[in-house]
Amino acid sequence: MKGYIALGISIISEVFGTTMLKLSDGFTSLFPSIGVIVGYGLSFYCLSLCLKTVPLSLAYAIWSGLGTAFTALIGVLVWRDPFNIITLVGLVLIIGGVILLNAPKSPDKVMKPSN
Repeated sequence: MKGYIALGISIISEVFGTTMLKLSDGFTSLFPSIGVIVGYGLSFYCLSLCLKTVPLSLAYAIWSGLGTAFTALIGVLVWRDPFNIITLVGLVLIIGGVILLNAPKSPDKVMKPSN
């Protein structure tokens, strides 16, 4: 459970860092630039803690997928980035992929080739 808490903090920190990156205006604005460093630093630190208990492929898929989805939503809501059916489908596919990666896998349910 600690791993997933660290993963959640990592995702939030990464989204914060990316948002500050937009506000930093090419690192010409001091406080948003500091926010980028703090956000990404905390994100990678918490991601490394998460990897002590969560498999790398799963953690990275969740981190990158949800981070991308949340960042896209912030872009649409805060900066009025374009939102259309293609954007919606993309976000649904990202979230669906994360859900599928988290689906429980039991050995008797593994797909086997038919003879």
